[in-house]
Amino acid sequence: MTHMGTMLPKLGWIFCVLIGAGVAASAGAEERRAVVIRDVTVIDAVHGVRAVSQVVVEDGTIVSAGGSEKPPAPGARIIDGSGKFLIPGLWDAHVHLTYDPRMTDAMLGLFTAYGITSVRDTGGQIQHVTAVRERAQALDLPAPRIFVAGPLLDGELVVYDGNGRPEIGTSVPSSEVADAVVADLAGRGADFIKIYEMVEPEVFAALAAAAKRRGLPIAAHVPLSMTATEVGPSIDSLEHLRNVEFACAADAESLLRERLRRIQSPNGESGYQVRRSLHATQRPRAFANIDESNCNDAVASMRDTMQVPTLRLNAVHLARVYRRDDWYTALRALPDAVRVEWSESGRGFRDSREKRDLTRAEWSLSLVDRMHRARVPMGAGTDTPIMLAIPGFSLHTELELLVRGGLTPLEAIEAATLQPARFFSIDDEVGSIAPGMRADLLLLDANPVDDIRHTTRIAGVLSKGVWLEGDALRRVRRPAAAQPGSDPPSRRRGRPVP
Repeated sequence: MTHMGTMLPKLGWIFCVLIGAGVAASAGAEERRAVVIRDVTVIDAVHGVRAVSQVVVEDGTIVSAGGSEKPPAPGARIIDGSGKFLIPGLWDAHVHLTYDPRMTDAMLGLFTAYGITSVRDTGGQIQHVTAVRERAQALDLPAPRIFVAGPLLDGELVVYDGNGRPEIGTSVPSSEVADAVVADLAGRGADFIKIYEMVEPEVFAALAAAAKRRGLPIAAHVPLSMTATEVGPSIDSLEHLRNVEFACAADAESLLRERLRRIQSPNGESGYQVRRSLHATQRPRAFANIDESNCNDAVASMRDTMQVPTLRLNAVHLARVYRRDDWYTALRALPDAVRVEWSESGRGFRDSREKRDLTRAEWSLSLVDRMHRARVPMGAGTDTPIMLAIPGFSLHTELELLVRGGLTPLEAIEAATLQPARFFSIDDEVGSIAPGMRADLLLLDANPVDDIRHTTRIAGVLSKGVWLEGDALRRVRRPAAAQPGSDPPSRRRGRPVP
């Protein structure tokens, strides 16, 4: 099976959509004409699997999905859905559009090509991420719907402070300034907030209260000064399963006291250095000393909190996408400098004889299974573009890993469609296939309920009223001419990748 992942490098998402999809300003009305998908199997997390005679879309909205037969509007595009499967457009619920400026312009077109019709930007300076969103909206072209948090709201020390790493965080040093920070973000277009790891308990409480007053959902890491059991009930999503292991440890209270001392006496170290040191010293102790009762309490505290485990990141050396031909093929869509850099990194990981510690990877999969059995909601996100995350491609990898972690394929689809919509309380608008819902849709050539990897078998994408299919979609997918360093290892060496 071959993943998609191939747009013309360097042109950026704007030109890829224009050229690959045949969309031009003069053709906008043509591309947005009514769409009728006939004789298709419809799959979503609300209604399950059902065969329908037709799904009718007008002005970007589903007006019929089985049941009463609405005749198509004159001039409607008729699509034969026989033997095909229609699911809601996918979400990537954890991306950073401005983390690597070399990637920003390429990302949105790639998301669309892989069937991702909504993304949640979980950390970037508000003026930069809203500018990306405004540019996409102004062009009126197929691109994901973008929901933004603004910067990572950190403590007096900031992890992502711009010194040796992207400046995507900001300091909230006291509870007195928390309300003003949240008010400013809300006024500048933030859809939610993201609380980070160096925040102290009183600041966390003030930020959470300020967000709730304004109706903004809260995403967070568990701050190092707190435990998951404390944090879980106050937030709407937890990212990466980060720091839950500390609450699961038999010596959780002792670990917390050590973290508090370290945070309050940083000895001149940066926020990044303090966090890195605490992760390095405390994670192994926690993993080696899990207490089932403590862990059950931590999981129970998050029963209403969407988890975005980013297994693609946590288990990168377990999934080992850098051993797959399709990953190297997908790299061809990236800007030249990124493509070369990531190809070299991937080959380095693949060829290394170093035995990698998979403790965190295995812990992450086991925690997803534990949470899933406790009915904790799951959301699908990737942390794109961090750690070799190809936009779009990586979301499909995440779905595979969620299933490996215990979800059924339909539950994995729910994690990438309905749960992120619930986070924003817009599940009455998007996330399922029914009359009145937004027509962000993905048409597949094979049944994803049989095999979650079939989400890559994309026959067509409907995004904001624009339909991409057939030759147009193939032009978006098609690999660029082979470039130095971009060929899959099996083609370079004449043998399969191990």
